Amino acid sequence: MRLRSPTISDGVAVNELVTQSPPLDPNSCYCNLLQCTHFAGTSVAAELDNNIVGFVSGYWIPQREQELFIWQVMVAPQARGQNLGVAMLEWLVDKLNPAALETSITATNTASWRLFERLAKERGATLVDAGSLFDSKQHFAGRHATEKLVRITPQLGNQSL
Repeated sequence: MRLRSPTISDGVAVNELVTQSPPLDPNSCYCNLLQCTHFAGTSVAAELDNNIVGFVSGYWIPQREQELFIWQVMVAPQARGQNLGVAMLEWLVDKLNPAALETSITATNTASWRLFERLAKERGATLVDAGSLFDSKQHFAGRHATEKLVRITPQLGNQSL
């Protein structure tokens, strides 16, 4: 398994991976091409036998340049159960050294909760459920579950995750 920054040639494979990864919201291929180009520096692709089997997209939060927002984490069915999600997140944290990390997770997405709880534990960091980021009724017109804001910050005395 090789972890690396994505390239433009990964866009279609990432788009196909999203469709294999419910409950992730599907994006247009155009969006995934942007993730693999404009956001390549804050994303990671996992490659096995010349196939993309994992992908994490992220970006620096505007006006909070040392804080990384993780947009999506996906692992192909054949690569699940190998801690690839945590490995990709740790690769990004080691590469970027953010002061804090944020993501959003629906209340019922237990796999994502476990993933980010594990990352926090392995980094000696604190995970906080910071309330609703996007409310089901107010922001999604009832078409999507509420997205909870999750924030991971270092323990006192640590400078980064």
